[in-house]
Amino acid sequence: MSRHCAILFLAVAIAQVPAPLHAQATPGAQRALSESRPQSPPGTSAPTTHPSQAAGHVATAPTLIENPTALEPSAASTPQIIVTAPPTTPSAWTWHDRVLWGANLVLVILGYVGVLLALKTLKHIQKQTDFGVTAAQAALQCANAALESSQAIVDSGRPWIVVTVEPFMTVENGFKVMATNRGRTPARITATADRVRIAADETKLPATPDYGTGKSSVQFEPIILLPGESAGIRPVRRADLHALCSSEDEYRRIERWEQKLFIYGRVTYRDMISPADQPSHETDWCCWYVFGDKDALVLAGPPEYNHHK
Repeated sequence: MSRHCAILFLAVAIAQVPAPLHAQATPGAQRALSESRPQSPPGTSAPTTHPSQAAGHVATAPTLIENPTALEPSAASTPQIIVTAPPTTPSAWTWHDRVLWGANLVLVILGYVGVLLALKTLKHIQKQTDFGVTAAQAALQCANAALESSQAIVDSGRPWIVVTVEPFMTVENGFKVMATNRGRTPARITATADRVRIAADETKLPATPDYGTGKSSVQFEPIILLPGESAGIRPVRRADLHALCSSEDEYRRIERWEQKLFIYGRVTYRDMISPADQPSHETDWCCWYVFGDKDALVLAGPPEYNHHK
């Protein structure tokens, strides 16, 4: 396509160069011109020709008559004299025109060569650009892989608080929610929150847990857990369930399994090795208190109530 455009541009430039024209009046045409001129009638003088007419210009006054009586109706009509200009002789093709034509031809050829070189350069630039884009994408993928690898190393060394349930050894039907550090670095628990909700089953719980109004039954003090250490964050006993129910009838429905009592909460902790500007970590947990001959407290609830961050 680019070559066709360059050839068309060369043809148009050559067509615009003026070509020399040679023309000459033939002897037959001159003879016919002299015979076509009528002779002056007797008694009249030949018309006077202006010098400009002799140079080839047409006279503005076609007829010259000295005798005014010739205009009478009875007199013979005066013949009209028509002067035909000789053909224009084209100017000769001078050396200046030849040099100009040659210069234009050289410029057209140089322009065609320049267009071809420019197209070739653009193709090389396009190839280099594509190679650069491919290299940039490969570098980005390598950087993402390195970032994921470094993040995995950091996550493997950070503290992880896991919530479990253990029974009280000295209290019947008594349990405690335990927070255990399963990571490789110390963790500092900065806050806890828990809440009790009674529902028909876990599907009736709110889609998003709300810890804003939840209060712990005991005063929590920040503690530090070394890797492998545990600490109790929420005690649960049957004797405390009456205070968690709104009425005795609701307590009886829970005891007959017509409704379920859920206790859920959140543990907020920090990594003691990471910088202070790093965000805190969170562990959400949810438990179901099961009535029976021997009560139990088991982990339950939807995934939104049990996750680590």
